[in-house]
Amino acid sequence: MSWNRPDTPARFERPGILTFTIGCSALAFVLWSFQSSGFSLAQFDRGIPALIRVFSQMFPPNISDIERILWSLLVTFQMAVAGVVLGLIFSLPIAIFAAEGLSPHPIIKHIARGLIALFRTVPDLVWALIFVITVGLGSPAGILTIMIDTIGFAGRFFATAMEETDKGPREALAAIGARPSGIVFSAVFPDATPSFISTALFCIEKAVRASVVLGLVGAGGIGVELKVAFDLFEYDVAATIIILIFCLVICVEQTGAWLRRRII
Repeated sequence: MSWNRPDTPARFERPGILTFTIGCSALAFVLWSFQSSGFSLAQFDRGIPALIRVFSQMFPPNISDIERILWSLLVTFQMAVAGVVLGLIFSLPIAIFAAEGLSPHPIIKHIARGLIALFRTVPDLVWALIFVITVGLGSPAGILTIMIDTIGFAGRFFATAMEETDKGPREALAAIGARPSGIVFSAVFPDATPSFISTALFCIEKAVRASVVLGLVGAGGIGVELKVAFDLFEYDVAATIIILIFCLVICVEQTGAWLRRRII
């Protein structure tokens, strides 16, 4: 009895010269990156005892200043909420100007998109340093930083959501002579509202995490307390702060997920 086995296709296609060259170049660059950055498994191995020592000093957490830490955590959350609200308010008009088919002029569209790209490209810590220099240390610098970050994040997704709305109602309103503002508020916004809400909730979750890091450069909030604890080698206090930050982030994420299920 004979078995006729069909020819199986090749597992991998033979790469061309260009593909092979690009692949080898990419692999060489990755290896060069490890070498140039000084990454070494030996250094990591030598650092494990120090890491274990730090973790051993973190537990049990020190809750002697829990009231002050909780107050700073509340300030951090308020800073995140205030920055997101301001950012969302400014994001809507910028997103309208940046949206294809809604922008009043191509030049305005490119300016709005460039502004969103600028806000998204520059890291949060850079904005925080700029605002710390301009308005001083504290929560106002953090609020302004989160506002800028929210504009860059929400403005992009708001514009995309409005571009993906059904064009039928927009064209119908335009045919009967409706104003551009009437088209936006009557046809575009209702269709894009679920996406707006989802993006806004994600912005709050993102801002809570970012506000902790902003405090490390003097932009207020619980990040300042965390930096001071590490500077003074009070690792048990730092452990308390990290645990509370973790609880806050989890609560915000779970609340946001619940709201998205209920609203959207």
